[in-house]
Amino acid sequence: MNPFKIFVVEDDTFYGQLLLRHLSLNPENEVHLIKTGKECLEKMHIKPDFISLDYGLPDISGLEVMKKLKVDYPDLPIVIVSGQEDVATAVDLLKAGAYDYFVKTVDTKDRLWNAVNKVRKHIELRGELDELKKEVSNKYAFENSIVGSSEVIKEIFNLIQKAIKTNITVSISGETGTGKELVAKAIHYNSNRARKPFVAINVSAVPHELIESELFGYEKGAFTGAYGRKIGKFEQANGGTLFLDEIGEMDINMQVKLLRVLQEKEITRVGGNKNINVTARIIVATHHNLPTEVKEGRFREDLYYRLLGLPVELPPLRMRNNDILLLARHFIKTFAKENKIKTKELTKTACNKLMKYPYPGNVRELRAIIELAMVMSDGKYIDKEHVIFKTSDDISQFLLEETTLADYNRKIIRYYLAKFNGNVVQTAQQLDIGKSTIYRLLKNNEI
Repeated sequence: MNPFKIFVVEDDTFYGQLLLRHLSLNPENEVHLIKTGKECLEKMHIKPDFISLDYGLPDISGLEVMKKLKVDYPDLPIVIVSGQEDVATAVDLLKAGAYDYFVKTVDTKDRLWNAVNKVRKHIELRGELDELKKEVSNKYAFENSIVGSSEVIKEIFNLIQKAIKTNITVSISGETGTGKELVAKAIHYNSNRARKPFVAINVSAVPHELIESELFGYEKGAFTGAYGRKIGKFEQANGGTLFLDEIGEMDINMQVKLLRVLQEKEITRVGGNKNINVTARIIVATHHNLPTEVKEGRFREDLYYRLLGLPVELPPLRMRNNDILLLARHFIKTFAKENKIKTKELTKTACNKLMKYPYPGNVRELRAIIELAMVMSDGKYIDKEHVIFKTSDDISQFLLEETTLADYNRKIIRYYLAKFNGNVVQTAQQLDIGKSTIYRLLKNNEI
C-alpha cells in the first residue's frame, strides 16, 4: 500500500515536532515537516495527500500559500492551523477552499489526527467507487453485456455505436424481456457520460399521481407527507443518463409536462418556483407500438417526435435462432460463476429442445430456464429433461426470478412438500436428497 503523505507546514519547531510525532504514530503515514510557505510550494513534487498549514508563516501567509496550491491542486485537503481564534478569518479561509480551520490548543494534534483519518477514508471510498465504476463499465462493454452473432444483433451493435458518439435521444422498442435496459446501459457506459449517474425509472411501476414528484422532486411542505426536500430523477441523473422505461404508460397530462422539460431543459420541483437546469441524456423504452398509441390518442404526437431520436428496435429471441445456444452457454457460465459451482455442458437433445421453443419471455425467459436447468441437473451435463418450459402454477413459477442457488433449492423443496401434503419422505425420494436436509431446513424456518 502506498504511504499517505502529509505536509506539516509549521515554523514553530517544537510545535511542528509535536504534530509530526503524533501523526507518525500511524506507520502508514509519511509525514514531512516544512518550515516555510516557499519550501512547501517547492516540495509539491512529493504529491502530498494532506497539508496542515500554519496561518502565520514568516515568509508567506497561510492564506496566500493555500490560494497558490488551489490553482494546481483544487481537491487537495488543506487544514489551516492558527495561533489566534478569529471567526471572520476562519470564514474567509473556508470560503477560499480550506478543508478545516483549527486554533492551536492542546487538542489540535488529535483534531488533525481525526481530519487525516477522515480524508483517508474518503480517498479509500472514492477509490472503491472508481473501481466499481470501472467494473460496471467493463460489464456493459458490448462484448460482455450483449451476446449474439446474428445479423439482427449486429445491426443493433451498429446503432449503439452511433448512439454513443452523440447525445441524441434514443428510443428503444421491443417485446418484454428483449433487453431494453441492457441496451440503455451499454449506450451509457460506453459513452462520454460513463462516469456520471445512470438513473432508471419504470414509468408503469409508479402511480400516475406520484410520477411528477418522482421525476422532478418536491419541496418541503409541497403536499401532505412532504416533510423534507426530495431530489427527483432528472436531477439525480444530471450529467449522466435518465432511462425512462415503459414510457408508453405515462399519463397524457404528465406527457405535457415532460415535453416542456425536454424543450426547456429545466425542471421545477413540485411545490417550488425555482427553475433548475437539467443536463441528463434521455433514453426511453417501451413494448408498445407508439405510432399506434399516437393514432389512438393515448400518446402525444409532439412528444413522440421529441423522443424518437435514434430508434432502436430489439428483435424477439425467436428471430435470433443463431443466438439461442450462444446465449444459453453464456448464462451457464454466468450462473456457475455467481454461485461458485462448476459449469455444465448442454447435450445435443437439450440443444434441440432449446432451439424449438418460441420464448414468449425472450432472453429473460431463456436465462431463467438455463438457471433452473443448472439447479435440476446433478451431473456435468444439462439434458432435455432439465430444460423446463412450463409457466403454469407449478415449479416453474419462479423461472423469471433472479436469485441464488440456495434460494432455488429451498423453493424446489417447498414446492414438492406442498405437492405431497408435507410428506418429507416422499419429497426426499422425489428430489433424491436426505430426509435430514429437509428436517434441518424446517427446523431453521428456511422453508
